[in-house]
This record gives sequence, structure tokens and C-alpha cells, in this order.
Amino acid sequence: MDSQVRQNYDRDCEALINKMINLELYAGYTYTSMTHYFERDDVALPGFAKFFKKNSEEEREHADKFMEFQNKRGGRIMLQDVKKPERDEWDNGLTAMQCALQLEKKVNQALLDLHKVASEKGDPHLCDFLETHYLDEQVEAIKKLGDPHLCDFLETHYLDEQVEAIKKLGDHITNLTKMDAGNNRMAEYLFDKHTLDGSS
Repeated sequence: MDSQVRQNYDRDCEALINKMINLELYAGYTYTSMTHYFERDDVALPGFAKFFKKNSEEEREHADKFMEFQNKRGGRIMLQDVKKPERDEWDNGLTAMQCALQLEKKVNQALLDLHKVASEKGDPHLCDFLETHYLDEQVEAIKKLGDPHLCDFLETHYLDEQVEAIKKLGDHITNLTKMDAGNNRMAEYLFDKHTLDGSS
């Protein structure tokens, strides 16, 4: 049964929103795995745990925002199985940060792809949502070419935040690499305690 409130909401956009919900839930699930790995008694790096817990909460909030948007537009939420994280053991902080960076890039690309489709389909509401919550200045060019509502949505809610997350992870990876934290547990501990504000 079609929604009474559905108007100018392309089925392709609706399907991509459902994929985005799944990807955000997967990202949250992966960060939850990282959180609890670093909380283990044999790892005990509370700063890393806190950092990844915050990321997990943000990803779940993103999934919720997409679900709320789907309902507002009259779309149907079609939840899918959430894939388990790529690994259970994260080895060390550097490895986890590198995996997190790849994950954030994947999410960012999915947002850009969604924004592009929304623009092509002439969905200003979705563009607006994406721009407002997620996308960065790069989306401004896309917005001028197509769907201003979808573009605005992506930019406002997601892109700025994604770019910041990618930058922060890149900075952390650079510092961990300079400290040789992949091979030096003391360096990893100091990074956890002083950079990520872990407490002992």
C-alpha cells in the first residue's frame, strides 16, 4: 500500500536510503566491535574504546535519521540483515584506526552516490536532507545541477560530519604511525591516554 504522504519520491532514492540505513547500522556494529575489543582486560585501552563508542553512537543516530526521513517522505523502511564486522580481533589501535578510515570513506562515497541519484531524480527534499546533515562543500556543485532538496539534506546532516571524521582518523593514523604504535605498545598506551583521553 502506498503512503498518503508520498510525493515526488523516486523509488530508486527510497531503495538507496534503505541501503544507507543498512550501511550506517553496519558501521555502528563495526565500531561497537572495536569499542569492546579495546575494553577487554587484555587490551585495556579506554581512550580507544571511548573514541570508537562515540563513533558507534553517531552511526546509529545516522541510521535513525535516515529512517525518520524515509517515513517523512512516505517511503517504506526495508531493514536488511546487518553484516558482521570484517574481523573480531583489531590487533592494535593503528590497525583499528586504519579500518575505521576505510569504513568512513565507504560511507562517504555511499552518501555522495545517494546525493548524485537524488540530484538526477530531481528530489530537492532528499538533497536538502543530505546536505544539511552530511555532505561538505563538494555537494554545492551537485546541488546547482539537480535536486536541491536531497542535496540540502545530505549536506546538512552527513557530509560535513563525514569529512571531519575522515580527517580526524587520518590525523590519528599519522600520529600512531609516527610513534610506531603498531609495534610499540607503550606508544599505543600513551596515545590512548593523552590523545584519546583514556584513563587508567
